[in-house]
Amino acid sequence: MQWNVFIGTALAVLALMLLVWAYSVKIKDASIVDIVWGLGFVVIAWVTKALATGDSTRQWVLVGLTTIWGIRLAGYLFTRNHGSGEDFRYKAMRKHYGPKFPIISLVSVFGLQGVLMWIVSMPLQLGMMRSTPKGLSILGIAGLAVWIIGFGFETVGDAQLKKFKADPASKGQVMKSGLWAWTRHPNYFGDFCMWWGLFLIAAVGGGFAFASVIGPLVMSGLLIKVSGVAMLEKTIGRRRPGYAEYVASTSAFFPRPPKR
Repeated sequence: MQWNVFIGTALAVLALMLLVWAYSVKIKDASIVDIVWGLGFVVIAWVTKALATGDSTRQWVLVGLTTIWGIRLAGYLFTRNHGSGEDFRYKAMRKHYGPKFPIISLVSVFGLQGVLMWIVSMPLQLGMMRSTPKGLSILGIAGLAVWIIGFGFETVGDAQLKKFKADPASKGQVMKSGLWAWTRHPNYFGDFCMWWGLFLIAAVGGGFAFASVIGPLVMSGLLIKVSGVAMLEKTIGRRRPGYAEYVASTSAFFPRPPKR
């Protein structure tokens, strides 16, 4: 086991989240942590590539896919959130904790996300440590295919939603066309697929790399039960007329044809 990789990535995440937290305190906007989420994985991927001694092909595939995903997600969130102020979740926390919010956010927002980031990235870290077998094999190619499907869902879903929101006639309405007719959260489903795809690529050859399953398992739990679907749907029904009808006809997560 290459412990220097774990130590290096942990220190990189710690430094990144401290810097981002300090900047958030200066500008009084904790929402920037959401933009940095994807970029954090890019940092972990490149630090791992620099420190790990594994199969070069697998390393470059994992680094490349993570970089594409992380930069796209960060760019999308930046353009979507720019100029709209702090997210309502962090505003509520800021109001609740008052002057204590900067310290509270360091632990419960930036620190927590840093820890989760490091755990979820296990497919990247463990996958890049393996020297054998060389290349991807059938399992790795299957993982690449799953990742491509996920990237398509996330990218197309985000683009469709952006176009929908840009139309003044859509204000207050429910997006339920395109991929959004098959699942209420195509972007989250895309994330789900991409991390399971990265795990399959990392698990080529078996051994300790199978322990990296903790990454997609944690990400799946976050997307479905914690900060993704569950959190969003707590309030969206009150903000969007017709959402109950949308729920009745459309899958919450895994895509399927809409019910009549």
